[in-house]
Amino acid sequence: MDALTAALLGLVQGVSEFLPISSDGHLVIFEQLLGVGEEAGGLSFVIAVHVGSLLALLLFYRLRITRLVRGLMTRDAAVQADIAKLLLASLPAVVVGLTLKERVEAAFQTPWMAGAGLLATGCFLITTKRTLPAARAASPSYAQAFAIGCAQALAVLPGVSRSGSTIALALALGVAPLAAAEFSFLLGILAIAGAALLDLPDLVAAGTTTAGGPMLLGAAVAAATGLLALALLVRLLASQKFHAFAYYCWAAGAAFLAYCWLR
Repeated sequence: MDALTAALLGLVQGVSEFLPISSDGHLVIFEQLLGVGEEAGGLSFVIAVHVGSLLALLLFYRLRITRLVRGLMTRDAAVQADIAKLLLASLPAVVVGLTLKERVEAAFQTPWMAGAGLLATGCFLITTKRTLPAARAASPSYAQAFAIGCAQALAVLPGVSRSGSTIALALALGVAPLAAAEFSFLLGILAIAGAALLDLPDLVAAGTTTAGGPMLLGAAVAAATGLLALALLVRLLASQKFHAFAYYCWAAGAAFLAYCWLR
């Protein structure tokens, strides 16, 4: 993969990871359109640019993360409850990652699944037109946190947006918009870090080859654009326009399925 292609895919990742349009799905689509599916490093490149998104998350939520760390050190009960909920919500994705890793990798080699996943994401997002205005809870309960984690586990499939599915479910459960986004993205920090650890051997191997440079470039671009996308998402949630992404997902998913069918 050349540097320009890596940068373009990093841009796609940075924009689509936090906007509810599925970064994995868009990476699959652009790899197919650009004809770099075999050169892109497969799941390893996907994980590399996700690490760039992880850096964006750490920067964007640095104050909240600092408060969590301080609260944990001082044994603050509220902070301990927040962390317990995040760990509980992470369990479904951990189970999927450990038991179905090969099947997930196979899904990334089946391009049409990205189109189907986008159609499903659109269905999740359209529900927020009704649920977002009524969502008021400051944080999810333990049971709600686990349910949100199950939604995250579904998002290991290409085309199913992690932020879209988790935020949509949180809103449906009554969690306030900005609180839903914060919980989703703090949960995302754990998910992305865990996925990177699982794929670490492949990333290290790639780093010793010519693929290492493009991976680093893609990750850097993903981090920079991810910060901008996070700021935009928070504004869209505040303006109650989150559901509008459903129409884009449906259009993109249908168009890519047509492309896969006709090519």
